[in-house]
Amino acid sequence: MTKAWVVNSSPTILLGKIQQLNLLSALCAQLVIPQSVAAEIKDGPDHDPAKLWLVSAGRDFIRPDVPIANIVSAWDLGAGETQVLSWCLSNPGFEAILDDGAARRCAQTLGIPMTGTLGILMRAKKNNQIPLLAPLVKQLVQNGFRIDPPTLKYVLEWANEGR
Repeated sequence: MTKAWVVNSSPTILLGKIQQLNLLSALCAQLVIPQSVAAEIKDGPDHDPAKLWLVSAGRDFIRPDVPIANIVSAWDLGAGETQVLSWCLSNPGFEAILDDGAARRCAQTLGIPMTGTLGILMRAKKNNQIPLLAPLVKQLVQNGFRIDPPTLKYVLEWANEGR
C-alpha cells in the first residue's frame, strides 16, 4: 500500500453516510484532510457521521492548508477542492479524492492523479475489504450520489455484480 491521498469533503461525507469511512485510511498509506475540507464538513449537521469522525479518529488526518496554486485558483472551485488540488501540486505523489466534476476536470488538466467515492469502493472490493459493491453503490445513490446508467452498469459488471 503506497498510495497517499488528499480527500475532499464530498467523498468523506458520502463514505460516512454509508458507514465506510474506515476505507479512507485502510486503503492508503497516508491520508490528508486539508483544514478547509475539515471546516466544510464541520459546518454540516451535528449528527453527520463524517463530522463526528473528524472530531474523533479523523482528527489525526487534518493538516494545515497549503498556499493556493494560482493555476488552481483560476478554476474558481470551492475552497475544499482548491485545497485538495493545491495540496497535490505542492506534495507530488498524492492522489486527489474528488467527486466534483469541475474539480476532476481541473485535476485531469493539471495531470493530478485522482479518484472519487466510487473509485474508493472499487478499490475496496478489489482488495477484499468489502464483500459486495452493489449494496454500497445503492446506498450512495440513496444519499444523493449521482451516477449515470452506463457507469453504473460498468462498475457492477466489473465487480461481477451486474444485473
